[in-house]
Amino acid sequence: MASQSTSPQSPASSQPLSPSSAALHTPENTRISERSPSPMRGFLIPSPLPTRRTRTMSATARAAEGPVFKGTCKCFSRCKGHGFILPADGGAEIFVHISDIEGEYVPMEGDEVSYKVCSIPPKNEKIQAVEVVITHQAPGTKHETWSGHATI
Repeated sequence: MASQSTSPQSPASSQPLSPSSAALHTPENTRISERSPSPMRGFLIPSPLPTRRTRTMSATARAAEGPVFKGTCKCFSRCKGHGFILPADGGAEIFVHISDIEGEYVPMEGDEVSYKVCSIPPKNEKIQAVEVVITHQAPGTKHETWSGHATI
């Protein structure tokens, strides 16, 4: 009986995958910043932050069963895809990802929000806000819908 290798194999060939394999490199038409000193420049690296799409079912279930908290949006950057919430009880600011915003409007600084929390892997030491809903919009600010329409 022949022993089998446990290293990952590419489906097209019997050679093991490595950081130098073409599947892990960025596409040729992608512009890469030459100022970055990172040794991983040019490789596709997955984000360590769990989004709604990458969160496990057990983490989603735990968050759904948890209590609802209230807070104020400290900042939110639509182009970066994340922001921070200041809890009403005065704790440390909480990270919020764009995929966890519910509703029609993009959160703005000063908006009152309600949310649930979910731990962030791998160590589960930090938390992020999930199921974020704007309860009261900050007065006097323009609010933008996800489709780009502004309202006063």
